[in-house]
Amino acid sequence: QVQLVESGGGSVQAGGSLRLSCAASGNTRSILFMGWFRQAPGKEREGVAAFYTRGTNTHYADSVKGRFTISHDNATNTLYLQMNSLKLEETAMYSCAAASRVYFGSSLSENAYNYWGPGTQVTVSS
Repeated sequence: QVQLVESGGGSVQAGGSLRLSCAASGNTRSILFMGWFRQAPGKEREGVAAFYTRGTNTHYADSVKGRFTISHDNATNTLYLQMNSLKLEETAMYSCAAASRVYFGSSLSENAYNYWGPGTQVTVSS
């Protein structure tokens, strides 16, 4: 089992930055890749970024490329998401996810993941 806990959410003005963290514990050696997802009220959950923990490959949604950066600290088993130039429409609950099984589809698909954190709220205001 893997446990995930996010932190770093909050309120920020449009154009501002936030850094989210996701601390993983438990059987972290089983993790193959991790990702960040977000869900705005009334909308479906969408994949934002993914990181392959056994290498350095990353994958980003087109909407965040050039503004968001996903990274991982192997020593502390912590996943980060640096978010810059935030937009109003990016207000959402941001969740961390981890996958311990091979998945042949997109790493931005929620179906790829079998562990989820409770989420942290990000609110972008004008």
